[in-house]
Amino acid sequence: MNAGSYTCPQQLIGGRWRAPTGERRLKIVDPATAQPIGELALAGTADLQEALQATDRAFAAWRQVPAHERCARLERGVARIRAASERIATLLTLEQGKPLAEARAECAMAADLVKWYAEEARRSYGRVVPARGPGSRMQVLKQPVGPVAAFSPWNFPLVLPARKLGGALAAGCSIVLKGAEETPASVAAMVACLAEELPEGVLQLVYGDPAQVSQVLVASPVIRKVSFTGSVPVGRQLAQLAGQHLKRITLELGGHAPVIVCEDADVSRAVNLLATHKFRNAGQACLAPTRFFVAHRIHDAFLEAFTAAARGLQLGAGTAAGTQMGPLASARRQQAVQDLIARSVARGARALTGPAPEQGFFVAPTVLADVPLEAAAMVEEPFGPVACVLPFDSLEQAITLANRSAYGLAGYLFTDSARAIQAVSDRLEVGSLAVNGIGVSVPEAPFGGVKDSGYGSESGCEGMEAFLDSKFMHYTA
Repeated sequence: MNAGSYTCPQQLIGGRWRAPTGERRLKIVDPATAQPIGELALAGTADLQEALQATDRAFAAWRQVPAHERCARLERGVARIRAASERIATLLTLEQGKPLAEARAECAMAADLVKWYAEEARRSYGRVVPARGPGSRMQVLKQPVGPVAAFSPWNFPLVLPARKLGGALAAGCSIVLKGAEETPASVAAMVACLAEELPEGVLQLVYGDPAQVSQVLVASPVIRKVSFTGSVPVGRQLAQLAGQHLKRITLELGGHAPVIVCEDADVSRAVNLLATHKFRNAGQACLAPTRFFVAHRIHDAFLEAFTAAARGLQLGAGTAAGTQMGPLASARRQQAVQDLIARSVARGARALTGPAPEQGFFVAPTVLADVPLEAAAMVEEPFGPVACVLPFDSLEQAITLANRSAYGLAGYLFTDSARAIQAVSDRLEVGSLAVNGIGVSVPEAPFGGVKDSGYGSESGCEGMEAFLDSKFMHYTA
């Protein structure tokens, strides 16, 4: 498959793939060439109302399906995703830009997420509460919260929807997913694999104007739960809208992940892990390490090695053999990252960078040294291939600097000191912490942030709980 054979998908509404009735169209652009490869039709209000009616009908039936059958259906859908993974990954690379190897890994992770949730469907236990008197019984039942409206972004258009789809469907909820308009074909291909095994209307996929879609779906009395991954400003707006209508909401927002590298750390190992993790998806990841606080004694050695690793990355189209970092997803992101670097340099930061392809939306991996704390890159989420490296004199100082950010999604620590591990795990204000590694997100553990990074968790039993209501039942003979 190549850009010439790319086709924009239709939308899945009421069990049918069909063109929406809306008149708006959006061009889909290959980030590696900046050339349009398709045109996506967007949903209108009538389409969204039809989706709401369908999800309401579907929930009434789907909630009654036994957990073991829901699990089996989802696992068959996962098998379809795995069988179609090469086609799905290629679509993802064409419309989003990440290297094909990363797209394949994302597809595999999405399948793993749905599979874990499918298995968890059989473990959504309630509990028996000791009775207060003879002849009585007290129980807590777990029941699906109801139809879900889910909103997912373009940077990980398979993994992020999979967290929402897997949890909602496994819990017995129907779901309307608004996929990212910039990356429609890859998520549609994944949704098609799951929908093939589900009753009509249980899973629906729409694309449209974000403000219009969110207003119609969240305001509807049909929707009982909202799940959003995206930017802080949009998250605030959705939280306000959900609050007006008393809708439960999970928010996974931005990140500005700190890294603390203590002087006893293995510098070579830390650099190898962090360079790969930082520049994955061209840095367009909310959990990407961005603010590197390095012990003064090893700061220069770390900076030199990390800069060399960044400059050594091979940039190019995601479909090209050997590419290690692709373009940013859009001209808008390219301009925003370039502006962030320029504003940081204007405040005194020193940019250490290499060449980048001129065609497409590329920005070279950039390491900023001597970065003032008030520089833009230290305050704003870069969401691109930009890393700030600063020295620290004490662990206390490092923790204080790390906690300065309004974000609190993920954090990283490299040390062999038990005391340092204890101090950072106790005091670093993040939702996930990796020590001597980069693993902060796995299907079986919760993923979510604190402060401006949102609230609630996805994945793990905590993520499943977000789609369940607890009902207390007291029976007296």
